[in-house]
Amino acid sequence: MAMEKTFDASEAEARLYKAWEESGAFKAGANASREDTFCVMIPPPNVTGSLHMGHAFNNTLQDILVRWHRMRGFDTLWQPGTDHAGIATQMVTEREMAANGEPSRREMGREAFLDRVWQQKVKSRGTIIGQLKRLGASADWSREAFTMGGAAGDPDKGNGPNFHDAVIKVFVDMYNKGLIYRGKRLVNWDPHFETAISDLEVENIENPGHMWHFKYPLAGGGTYTYIEKDEDGNVVLEEERDYISIATTRPETMLGDGAVAVHPSDERYAPIVGKLCEIPVGPKEHRRLIPIITDAYPDPTFGSGAVKITGAHDFNDYGVAKRGNIPCYRLMDTKAHMRDDGAPYEEAAIIAGAVARGERTLTEAETDALNLVPDHLRGLDRFEARKRVVEEITAEGLAVMTRADDPRLGAAPKKAVIAGLDPATSTDGDPRVAPEDDGSDLVPLVEAKPIMQPFGDRSKVVIEPMLTDQWFVDAERIVGPALEAVRSGEVKIVPESGERTYYHWLENIEPWCISRQLWWGHQIPVWFDADGNQYCAPTEAEAQAMAGDGVELTRDPDVLDTWFSSGLWPIGTLGWPEQTPELKKYFPTSVLVTGQDILFFWVARMMMMQLAVVDQIPFKDVYLHGLVRDAKGKKMSKSLGNVVDPLEIIDEYGADALRFTNAAMASLGGVLKLDMQRIAGYRNFGTKLWNATRFAEMNGVFENRTPSADIPKATATVNQWIIGETARVRGEVDAALAAYRFDDAAAALYRFVWGKVCDWYVEFSKPLLLDDGPQTAETKATMAWVIDQCLILLHPIMPFITEELWAVTGDRSKMLVHADWPTYGDDLIDAEADREMNWVIGLIEGIRSARQQMHVPVGLYLPLVVKDMGDAARAAWDRNEVLIKRLARIDELTIVDAFPKGCATVPMEGATFGLPLADIIDVAEEKARLEKSLQKLAKEIGGMKGRLGNPKFVESAPEEVVEETRANLAAREDEAAQLQEAVDRLAELG
Repeated sequence: MAMEKTFDASEAEARLYKAWEESGAFKAGANASREDTFCVMIPPPNVTGSLHMGHAFNNTLQDILVRWHRMRGFDTLWQPGTDHAGIATQMVTEREMAANGEPSRREMGREAFLDRVWQQKVKSRGTIIGQLKRLGASADWSREAFTMGGAAGDPDKGNGPNFHDAVIKVFVDMYNKGLIYRGKRLVNWDPHFETAISDLEVENIENPGHMWHFKYPLAGGGTYTYIEKDEDGNVVLEEERDYISIATTRPETMLGDGAVAVHPSDERYAPIVGKLCEIPVGPKEHRRLIPIITDAYPDPTFGSGAVKITGAHDFNDYGVAKRGNIPCYRLMDTKAHMRDDGAPYEEAAIIAGAVARGERTLTEAETDALNLVPDHLRGLDRFEARKRVVEEITAEGLAVMTRADDPRLGAAPKKAVIAGLDPATSTDGDPRVAPEDDGSDLVPLVEAKPIMQPFGDRSKVVIEPMLTDQWFVDAERIVGPALEAVRSGEVKIVPESGERTYYHWLENIEPWCISRQLWWGHQIPVWFDADGNQYCAPTEAEAQAMAGDGVELTRDPDVLDTWFSSGLWPIGTLGWPEQTPELKKYFPTSVLVTGQDILFFWVARMMMMQLAVVDQIPFKDVYLHGLVRDAKGKKMSKSLGNVVDPLEIIDEYGADALRFTNAAMASLGGVLKLDMQRIAGYRNFGTKLWNATRFAEMNGVFENRTPSADIPKATATVNQWIIGETARVRGEVDAALAAYRFDDAAAALYRFVWGKVCDWYVEFSKPLLLDDGPQTAETKATMAWVIDQCLILLHPIMPFITEELWAVTGDRSKMLVHADWPTYGDDLIDAEADREMNWVIGLIEGIRSARQQMHVPVGLYLPLVVKDMGDAARAAWDRNEVLIKRLARIDELTIVDAFPKGCATVPMEGATFGLPLADIIDVAEEKARLEKSLQKLAKEIGGMKGRLGNPKFVESAPEEVVEETRANLAAREDEAAQLQEAVDRLAELG
């Protein structure tokens, strides 16, 4: 049956994928013909998630490697699975419950809620898996794992690895070794979900904000001489002060200040270091005094050089507090409202005052219990409290004042924001406006400036640094082997720049917070008695046995951070702690393909965890890639409206076009710019291959054919040449994929398939196929073999169209997915045939280029002259004269001693050819046209060079705008060079 005119991806992809699955093509070990193993662990997507461009890109690269190794006979396993994604899944479930009018999580209780989440998991799981299949992912789906697999309530318990028990075992073992402990540290706190979150779940977003400047009066009315000097040491300001000035973007946190810090070298404050100052807020009769201390953290050149230290609500302040033994007073509850628990403010302030004076010390628990929020501010939302604090300080005259025309006040300098509300976080409380005047009146110094604010990536609320009780891994004790594995080369990170990031994170590692205040997840296997004693065990029965009969126990309600469980992904999916055959065969795994943004959060933690648990590296190589951005290099986001849905791309262009695009843009360390025009171009590439195969079919290439891997014995130069080109590209593709240069592999295949095969070889073969001479059978056999090789070499990148063509071009013993990858080498390259055909191609391209530059009508046949023609060039012309004349639109060749006037030259090895054009084109008119175009280009190039030469533009313009300007400049300069070449060529014509 004749081939269809076009490849119908929408019909074929589902049919082909089903055939692969039903034949067991993706099973571990399928098509294995050697003992070498190749194993890749899929970075588990969220079970309730859906495919985005990052997934599509990442999984395309994995699938390319997996298919390549499987075809080479490796015992291959691509281990799939999904992540329980604690906070995301709980959020999705609660959102759907609310939409359905179901009881809330707290109304139904923990056990019933967890049953409801399992229902959500079952419902959602098929979405992301089905989408990965549409992409063509050839994972062993029969081994699909889940990071909560085997936990209580799992409806699929027993059908996959018991990941839950493995996670609990690791926690208990590490706890017993002292590697896991409970402690109070500062964490990112999400007030919406009321849980700690990781740095990766925090989005730092720049918003318009304000910095308030306040006075902290010295205790007892003390004063000092404040002196400022310029760079040369000259005194520029000297005055007597009874306060120290600080600046803050979060005035509500002043209530928890434990000290004011200045740099040890800052001479301005040397007279008052060690003295006490007063926090300027709260009931006057109970104002707290805090010490003025020195620390390396404050920058003397920034602001006033003095920094308020609120250790319980700022990460930098927390470090200062720990170094200086400054108490950390927590001000907020889990919803980020000001605390309303504990003793009255008067009692709390007296205790804190005694601590500040060194008369009393508090334990960590006593410090945390102390509520230093004034009674009238308790229970307020943090932003309402901010407004009240600013109002009270300003009303008391303790705001630092400045002229109303001070440029620091922002675009409207006569407006001083004293209401305390930040436009980024509030919707009420209009700014108070200072009276219109000549700029000499004083107003509170409230700088209008952009500030970076941390937002929860899912809750979209401002994250609050919070001092809370959490579970931690003592990462410093297990980081050593993970560092050494990379330093020694046992694990290779690609690109190498990733190693520097890896070392930076691990050499400065902090305790790893592994607890989350959620219900969905692996619940912490620790029970407490009434006295707070801890009993860590895999089950409650074992914990009870440890505590003794009659001791009432309560289980810690927190769950483990998702990164803790996914940190065990390599061994957990292979059946550990059981010593399964798969664990013995496939571990350590071969390569991890993942985004550079989770190098620390996941990659480094897998390294630490596997080495700590089984004393082995989890993988030999790590391939890191960046974020997929839009065509202009901008990060994709819903707010910008530039998010691209990979499924929509597949619907319109087919999975192969998307996959080839992903491979082509996967340069090491490069920016991944997704351009829809590029995707359309690669769909055309598939069409080009389809059409070339149809041409072969229509010329009887596949008739009465028994497909064979045997290399044809070629005598025709063109056939010898294309066989050599096939061998050359096979080597290029293997070398590129071995080095994770997916872009180089794609580029080599594109040049070969489109350029060498579909363009040149198809054209070169036509006379031989139509001639029905002695070389016709040879050419058919060669073309059939070459097309087979195209399909094999392209299959890892474009599996669908190649599998379809494989089926329609002959009766095969097995599907293309299991075809044998070729091993032929450069010995197939015939140097003489290679030289001759490249000479022919060079001549045709040279003539075509001259015709195009001179605007010669496309269909017009021209005479060609040649001088200084050597024997080799003469022989090459004679053997290929028909081809050259047809493809270059030449009607005759004349040998001359000298070129006539008006010839465009085409220099070649062994001869110089000329196109007589004096009577074909109007040289003067063509020259005028080209020069006009050059002038216009020169103006554009000058403008772009001017912009790029302006440091202000380069520094202040968005990065993608600067990059686009550079790209446009390069394109214009290239265009100008081509036009100049055409002008120079015209000059030859006289």
